[in-house]
Amino acid sequence: MVHADDDRVIEEFRGGHGRVRGYERTRLLLLTTRGPDGPRTTPLTYLPDGDRVLVVASSPAASTPPAWLDDVLADPAVTVEDGPFTFETRAQVLEDDVRDGVLARVVEAGAAGSEDEARAVPVVALPRARGALPPGVPWGQALVLLHDTFRRELALIRDEVARGGPAPGAQLRASCLTVCAGLHQHHHGEDVGMFPMLAQDAARAPRLGPVLDRLRAEHAVIAALLDELQAVVRADGSGGDDVLREVDRLVEELERHLAYEEEQLVPVLDAARA
Repeated sequence: MVHADDDRVIEEFRGGHGRVRGYERTRLLLLTTRGPDGPRTTPLTYLPDGDRVLVVASSPAASTPPAWLDDVLADPAVTVEDGPFTFETRAQVLEDDVRDGVLARVVEAGAAGSEDEARAVPVVALPRARGALPPGVPWGQALVLLHDTFRRELALIRDEVARGGPAPGAQLRASCLTVCAGLHQHHHGEDVGMFPMLAQDAARAPRLGPVLDRLRAEHAVIAALLDELQAVVRADGSGGDDVLREVDRLVEELERHLAYEEEQLVPVLDAARA
């Protein structure tokens, strides 16, 4: 949880699409709750967990819950800013039996202290919803912003694997599986949505045809790498070195793919939005 200099963090987060000085190796979001005195925005660290993210309701004063938690208990409707995306959702305070297991893996991942586990502080789940970009962002820039979220998450995962123990912990496994699912979904959306839309543009179709064919073929290669990473993450006995090897293979191939896609499609998408 972020406690000091919240105003600076909020301003930098919004101005930098989620990037904040001093938090480069941290997953950070902004949570806006509805308090008795109006909306309250709080920077929080979080962990991926499939189709939701988890935040720990720790507080500098052990006997006093954070103000945002009081807001959530009174009204679970919240706004989440995650990188460049904003979505509305309903916060869910985990039941004790579920909370204990989640908190144990959060502590194992170093995202909460052992004192938080000892005090059994609340853990809040924020189900993901379809996120909106700031108004007026060109389509090409939107694609780059989305790609950058994957780049950043994979860099964090790689760092966590490299710094981790001989075997990946439960939270690291959850983070890997979450980003794999997100990439699968993103590429499927391009294959059935964006690419057919671009192919319908008669003026650009002759030039874009080979580009889209290459991108679809690269999606298939990346899908196989994602499947291999997921298999290693799920396998009993997989070590950190095994996971790191698969992450590096994925990152190398994905970075080539994203760079080519951006080079070829960003100008086209920006022109289409103009």
